[in-house]
Amino acid sequence: MKTEKQTINVTVAGGYDPAIVNLKQGVPAEITFTRTSDQGCLDVVHSQDLGFSTDLPLNSAQTVSVPTDKPGEFAFSCGMDMFFGKVVVSK
Repeated sequence: MKTEKQTINVTVAGGYDPAIVNLKQGVPAEITFTRTSDQGCLDVVHSQDLGFSTDLPLNSAQTVSVPTDKPGEFAFSCGMDMFFGKVVVSK
């Protein structure tokens, strides 16, 4: 049986697109961030809620695994906490 996996692509250019990522609870998930602009402080993305922090080199896709074991809304942001996105995990 093939394991289902959720994969989301987020473009990072003056903010996050999409800024809200919707995921299904209990299904493994990954978000791939690709920074396409060297503007601002978006060279790092991190989430204390979801337990990840990664550098975002320009034009290089970086993938993080996201826990989906509990429902809720979980924030992620740039290194200076000026730009925000949100992961929504629902049943």
